Amino acid sequence: METRSEPVGTLLREWRQRRRLTQLDLALEADISARHLSFVETGRAQPSREMLLHLSEELEVPLRERNRLLVSAGFAPLYAERRLDDAALAAARAAIDVVLAAQKPYPAFALDRHWNVAASNAALQELYEGVAPELMQPPVNALRLSLHPRGVAPRIENLAEWRAHLLFRLRRQVELTADAQLEALLKEALGYQYPQPLASAPGLAHSVLVPLRIRTSLGLLSFLSTTTVFGTPVDVTLAELAIEMFFPADAATDARVRRQPGFQDAG
Repeated sequence: METRSEPVGTLLREWRQRRRLTQLDLALEADISARHLSFVETGRAQPSREMLLHLSEELEVPLRERNRLLVSAGFAPLYAERRLDDAALAAARAAIDVVLAAQKPYPAFALDRHWNVAASNAALQELYEGVAPELMQPPVNALRLSLHPRGVAPRIENLAEWRAHLLFRLRRQVELTADAQLEALLKEALGYQYPQPLASAPGLAHSVLVPLRIRTSLGLLSFLSTTTVFGTPVDVTLAELAIEMFFPADAATDARVRRQPGFQDAG
């Protein structure tokens, strides 16, 4: 946990401004006086632990940053951060393993806050054909693996569209979390140079979902993705974990995947 680096009022003001709220907006939502909030932000009043947690909830501050606010105000951090293999997270890890295994033969991954693969069902290894070995070294970063010129990107048929989708998600995360490592990842991804200039991403006005369309030795595969998160986490690791699951977007993809050697339809 970080030591106090900035006054708690300064940190609260930054989160309020990041959420594009005025002091009056936040005061009304939090049911406190705007005058008291102003005093807290300027350091003229010291917030209680309960007040900090209440304001953090209204501002949707990530659990990791709520700990930072508490420490900055002189309180102990509230939310633990454990390794995914910690005994205290055994039930959650078992649930993750069930979800990942049930997704076979289609790919599924548990990603941490920086898009690193924390767990995987290791399905459909054909997706990684031709990927540079260094990109497959742990911790494997899913965004880098997808968009790097030496990663999966050269075989993504709709790269401009898929790249725009991933970068939109990443920008949104940066905006919500102010995470410096995510900002660095975004800057890195924006700097990738491809052998052929990318076409402009097509308009999505008439689209339902953005597919991932990728060429493999099995043929052209098309997937739709879903993201699942824990609904009531009070652990930093679980709060930052997302499970990405891929489903066939068409009958041809379903048939090609199911024709893999060793695949047995559970039905």
